Order: sequence, then structure tokens, then C-alpha cells
Amino acid sequence: EGNRLHLRTTEAFALISSNSDRWIEPRGTAVVRLTSIPSVSGLWLMPRMAALENNPSRLRIVLDVDIRQADLADEGIDLSIRCGRGRIPGRVSVQLFEEHVFPVASPDLAREIGRGDPARLLKFPLINDSDASAWRAWFAAQDIDYRPRPQDRRFEDYNLVLGAAAHGLGIALARPPMTEDQLKSGRIIEVDERVVLSPISYWLDRPIGRPRAAAAELARRIAAQAGLAAEKIEGFIAAEQ
Repeated sequence: EGNRLHLRTTEAFALISSNSDRWIEPRGTAVVRLTSIPSVSGLWLMPRMAALENNPSRLRIVLDVDIRQADLADEGIDLSIRCGRGRIPGRVSVQLFEEHVFPVASPDLAREIGRGDPARLLKFPLINDSDASAWRAWFAAQDIDYRPRPQDRRFEDYNLVLGAAAHGLGIALARPPMTEDQLKSGRIIEVDERVVLSPISYWLDRPIGRPRAAAAELARRIAAQAGLAAEKIEGFIAAEQ
């Protein structure tokens, strides 16, 4: 009987401990749910989080990191920052900024690559992220037709692309402003000065309808960090669809 009682009480305390350890999300009118993909969250949002939240109104960001194109309204998400080629139906969208890409590599590999004709880069593995569109655009601007080859690499997340480049696995494309810290630290360096506009840009989305005051305020702060004109973000906030 004592053993049975011990087992039951142990199970009960374990259940209490499990429930008490669960994460409880903050709630309130000043809490804003923001979603983005891992690379944007880690490389662009995280260095700016303190500035985005620093204010007397106690604005608090709950960041959902996800690779899906979530249904914002159904999942209770106030704002979304994504990479894409245009607007998405069923959302209010504004373009935050564009990408002007250029090749980068580790310092050791950069010395081996040297300077010269852009075709010299094809002697080395090229690192792609979700697709090869950025590399195709860069080479097309140099009148070179690029198609992925067996020696090239692909990583779905841009954080891994930069990590692979920093460890000498090949040449990647820098995607400012997400690569500012890596370039400043010297983990990766420019290997070709030719800069090309990427077909991918960054967008701020929200559900259709009137945004909450805290969400509108966070949208203004994100826009300021991105260098977006005030009239564009105000139009985004005021738009009904």
C-alpha cells in the first residue's frame, strides 16, 4: 500500500511540475504577435528587438518563427515579415526594402578566388538558399547563364547559407541588410564588387481590417528601422484591404 501511494503521489507531483514548467505567453493590449522566417528573425529582427520594444508604452513582441505562410487572421497574428516577390491575396502588404546582392566567402577562400572575370566564380561551389533565383540574377547581369551544378550546395535557411560560406564550403550571396554583422566581423568578405538587384524583396503584412493600436505602432517602428517612408507605412496601416 505504501508503494502504491508513493507511485501515485510521484505521478501527481510530476504532472504538477510539468504544468508549472509550461511557457505562458504574455497577454494584453500592448502585446503584438509578429511572425517571420528563421533567417529574418535571427539576422534582421533580433538585432533590432530592443529598439522595437524600448518605449514608455510597454509594447511587447511575441515572435513566432515559422517557415509557413500562415493564415494571419485565423492564427491571431498581427504582423508578418517575409521574403517574396509580391503581395499575397488576403493580406495588406507593403514592401519594406529590396536586396542588392553580391558574392561573399570566407577570407581563406576569398584569397584563393582572387579578382577578375565573374566567370571565375564558377570554378568554386556556389551556395544557394531556397532556390537559385538570386545567383541566376547575379550571373545574368554579367551575361552568364547559371544553372545549379552537382558541386553546388543548397540550404533552405539563410543562416545555414552564411554558416557554410564562413566555413569555406563555397561562395554565397550577401543579402543586405541581413549580412551586416557577418561582414563587419570578417567571418565573410566580399569577393566581387558587382552588385545586382535580387528578384526577392522583404514585405510587411497584416490581416485585412483595422489593426490594433499596438500593432500599428510596431509597424511604424519596423518601417523606421527599414528606412521606409512615413507616408507608405501610414497607407499600410490605414488600408482596409
